[in-house]
Amino acid sequence: MAGTPVEKHDGRRRPALVAVDDDTKALGRIVDELRRYEGDYRVVCERSPGRALATLEAMAESGEDVAVVLADQWMPDVTGADLLAAAKSLHPHAKRGLLIDWGGWGDPATAEAIRRAMAIGSMDYYVLKPWKSPDELFHRMLGEFIHEWSRTQATRPKELVVVAERQSPRAHEVTALLARNGVPHVFHPSDSPSARALLAETTHTVAEGPLVFLPEGRVLVDPSNVELASGYGVPTALGEERDFDVAVVGAGPAGLSAAVYASSEGLRTLVAEREAIGGQAGSSSLIRNYLGFSRGVTGAELAQRAYQQAWVFGTNFVLMREVVTLRGEDGQFVVALSDGNEATARAVVVAAGVSYRRLGIPSLENLVGAGVFYGASVSEAHWLAGERVHVIGGGNSAGQAALHLARHARQVSILVRGSSLAASMSRYLIDEIDAAPNVDVQVNAEVVDGGGEGRLEWVTLRDTTTGETATVPTAAIFVLIGARPHTEWLPDSIARDRWG
Repeated sequence: MAGTPVEKHDGRRRPALVAVDDDTKALGRIVDELRRYEGDYRVVCERSPGRALATLEAMAESGEDVAVVLADQWMPDVTGADLLAAAKSLHPHAKRGLLIDWGGWGDPATAEAIRRAMAIGSMDYYVLKPWKSPDELFHRMLGEFIHEWSRTQATRPKELVVVAERQSPRAHEVTALLARNGVPHVFHPSDSPSARALLAETTHTVAEGPLVFLPEGRVLVDPSNVELASGYGVPTALGEERDFDVAVVGAGPAGLSAAVYASSEGLRTLVAEREAIGGQAGSSSLIRNYLGFSRGVTGAELAQRAYQQAWVFGTNFVLMREVVTLRGEDGQFVVALSDGNEATARAVVVAAGVSYRRLGIPSLENLVGAGVFYGASVSEAHWLAGERVHVIGGGNSAGQAALHLARHARQVSILVRGSSLAASMSRYLIDEIDAAPNVDVQVNAEVVDGGGEGRLEWVTLRDTTTGETATVPTAAIFVLIGARPHTEWLPDSIARDRWG
C-alpha cells in the first residue's frame, strides 16, 4: 500500500519509510504506528518482498530518498536479511531494521540471522514489531533511525551552510571541523544553484575564502577555528574562574571520561581542547565495539553525548585553544593556553591524544585538503559519488572509513603494507569488508607518489615484496597509518618513554 503523497507542502520530496511483512495482522499494526509520521514522510507498506524490492528499485531510479526500510525476517522466497542487503545496495544511506516478534531473539535461527546480518553490515539493528497502540518502544527505535539518517543527508536543511570552491583545502578544514564537533551543516559548492542563491544575498564572495552562513543570518568570512566555534556557540576562552581542582588536557574519549567522573564528584574541572570534541575518535563514521552502544554510534555522536554529560555536571570547557606548557608553582600546576591565558589546578590529567603520522611525500603533502586527507574525513564522502578512492592503513579507523566511503564511492581500495588485516583490525570490521561488494583490500602495497592538476588524480603504488610499481587513478586518498602521542609540548620534567 502506498502512503502519503510524494511532495511536501514546501515542494520538497518526502523521504520514504518502507515496511514489508507477509503477516497481515502484523503489517496492519505497523501501518497504524507509521501513520504518526505521514506529515513528513511517505509511508509505503507491502506484504510481498517482491513488490517491496520493486518499489525500492523504482525509488532508486527516480532519486527518491528512503530514510528507513523495515523487513520481517521469515517471509516466503526472500528473508528479511536478504531484502535489507538488497536495500543497502539500492539506498546505501537508508537505516535498515529487521522486524522480529517479541521474544524472537530467543529463537536460535532468528538470533543467528540477526548476528549474521549485523556482522556483514546488511542491517543496522533489529526492531520489535508493535503489538499495542501506541507502541512507544517501536517509535523509540524508529525515531533514532530517522534522526541518524537525517544527520547524514547533505540535501536536507541544516543549521549552518558552508559555501566555497569545491576543491578548497580551507573549506575541507572547516567542514571537517564542523563534522567532528557534531555540528549539523551542509556544504554548497560555489557554482551550485543553492550557493548562487545565498551569494546573491550578501556582498561577500568565495574569493575571500569559505563563507559560513549562521542561522541568525550572520555570515562568517574565512573564519578562524576560534571564530567558527564561537559562531556556533561553544566556549573558546576562560571565564572568570581560573582556579580548578582538576585540569584535563584534551577532549577525546579519555579526557571526557575524566571530566565526567571528576565533575560528578564535585571537583571544579576544566577541559582544554585544541580542535574538536571527541579528538580523533570524533571522525569515526561508526564505532560498534564501545560499551553500551549495541547498534554502534558515530564518533561525533559519542563525543557530543559525553560533552553534554560533563557539561551538565558543571565541567568548564575551553575549545580551539591549545595547552602550550605546564609548570609547577606554589604547590599547584599552571596550565598556559595558546591565547595567553592561564589556569591553575591541583591535579592535571594529560589526555592530549595523538597527531596523525604523515606520508612525507612532497607531491602528496602539497595536495592535503584537495584529495589527500589525514583521518577519516567523513565530511568529504558525499562528494565522491561514483569515484574510486583509496584508504591507506590496516587498523579499525581505516576499516570504518572504508565502509563509510563505500556508501558513496564506486570503489574503495584499502592499501595495507602487511600481508593481511588480521593482525591490526577487529574481526567484525573484516567481516563487513569481506561482504562489501565495492571494497577490496590490496596487501603488500604502499603509496610512493601521486599528483594531479590542482587536485589528486593519481597515485603510484609499490609492491612491498617485489618492488614493482603501478600508477592508478584515484579521486582521493584517506591516510590512517597510525599516530604519535601529542606530548612534545610537555616540559622536560615530565617523564616519557622513547615514543613520547
